[in-house]
Amino acid sequence: MKIDIFAHIIPVKYKEALYRIAPTGFYLEDVIETLPTLFDLERRFRIIDKYEGLRQVLTLSLPPVEYIANPQNAVELARLANEEMAELVLKYPDRFMAAVACLPLNNMEAALQEVDRALNDLKLKGVQVFTNVNDRPLDSPEFMPLYEKMARYDLPIWIHPTRTVDFADYRTEKKSKYMIFSNFGWPYETTAAMTRLVFAGVLEKYPSLKIITHHCGGMVPFFEQRIIGAYDHARILRHADYTETLSKPPVEYFRMFYADTAIYGSIPGLMCGYAFFGAEHMLFGTDMPYDSEFGDRYTRQTIRSIEQMDISDLEKKKIFEDNARRLLRLPI
Repeated sequence: MKIDIFAHIIPVKYKEALYRIAPTGFYLEDVIETLPTLFDLERRFRIIDKYEGLRQVLTLSLPPVEYIANPQNAVELARLANEEMAELVLKYPDRFMAAVACLPLNNMEAALQEVDRALNDLKLKGVQVFTNVNDRPLDSPEFMPLYEKMARYDLPIWIHPTRTVDFADYRTEKKSKYMIFSNFGWPYETTAAMTRLVFAGVLEKYPSLKIITHHCGGMVPFFEQRIIGAYDHARILRHADYTETLSKPPVEYFRMFYADTAIYGSIPGLMCGYAFFGAEHMLFGTDMPYDSEFGDRYTRQTIRSIEQMDISDLEKKKIFEDNARRLLRLPI
């Protein structure tokens, strides 16, 4: 079996509610309308059925509810999305293995209540957050109770990057050009979020916390030695020791994250991720359906690239299936 742990969806009822609340021309509206696989189940099933043993773990697509809605409406949107994804898992167990809860992170009291409802009542298998919450970093104090709660539940947090086109590439400009904000900005956002969580001591305090990063851990695997050297440099030359509250070298906390395989078919890239995280901390994920072939290209290329990795069949099975079953406590 191949369990895709980062497959995006916009359920139909949720989509209708989102459009009622969101302003006309909101961020990603045009993208949603050009990717019917996000909400058209028949199109999605045709793709899933092309690949033997393929199952999906549903994650709500961008935009974050807190980006679109005020604190009250965000709660309603999140509850609707979670209920609809739970229904899909129950109705189509041969296609959907599980779903991940959406949280209204501009209303933390309600978000913590939704965690309990989603995991206990709806039987969802973790929660999704974004690399920033309306420009607030993930190590902000208000988010610490979420990490404590998820460590107790022993279920993962999915981190999805987000940065909009108005995040300019240069200070003299108003907008990003050539998709730099997403193509390169998103892996940076993931890396920045991981770094903030490391040095804020979140993984020090909650060593059992499981966090799944999108796009194979962003920039982290490639810059392993830069991470190691940079903080030695900072301590020696800049007299700034960011590691005082940590009991291990910083790079060891970065290895505690999990990484998906959604880098769209790059075998060298996957091998770089494998060298850093190891097979135990990599999970099959495709980013479906965000590609140029309505959901099929990334699935096809990701499966093929994992199959061609220079690792054992046992390790490939861990990436395709076993790690997801273990982290999400799925039945064997």
